[in-house]
Amino acid sequence: MTGSHVLTIGLHPKVLDYNRFPGLDEAALLARIDAVDGSLRDAGFEATSCRVSASPDEAEAEVRQLLAEQSFDVAMIGAAVRAIPEHTLLFERIVNTLIQANPRIRLCFNTSPETTVDALRRGTTRLAG
Repeated sequence: MTGSHVLTIGLHPKVLDYNRFPGLDEAALLARIDAVDGSLRDAGFEATSCRVSASPDEAEAEVRQLLAEQSFDVAMIGAAVRAIPEHTLLFERIVNTLIQANPRIRLCFNTSPETTVDALRRGTTRLAG
């Protein structure tokens, strides 16, 4: 279902601990994210990207502000928010903020920037069903 307004939420590359990811640095990650943003447009998504702080309070405020300004059909939460154990509270706060702001929002998840389009296709397909 193209034309869906989707929100991608990820940890801002400047706050990521690159020691966990040998061979990856901020510049390389930003290039991958930029490529994904282009792929989302090419796939027909109206996408808004939100790069959040590692602080649960700051991230919640950032997401809340964005949700007050725009409405989204689907939100994709990136692996750096979900999969790093130290970010469990951050992940919970983001999920709860999304659901509180829009109980009908669909959630989907990627495993890397390169799987974002597929994740959003899964999320928007469920909207049509």
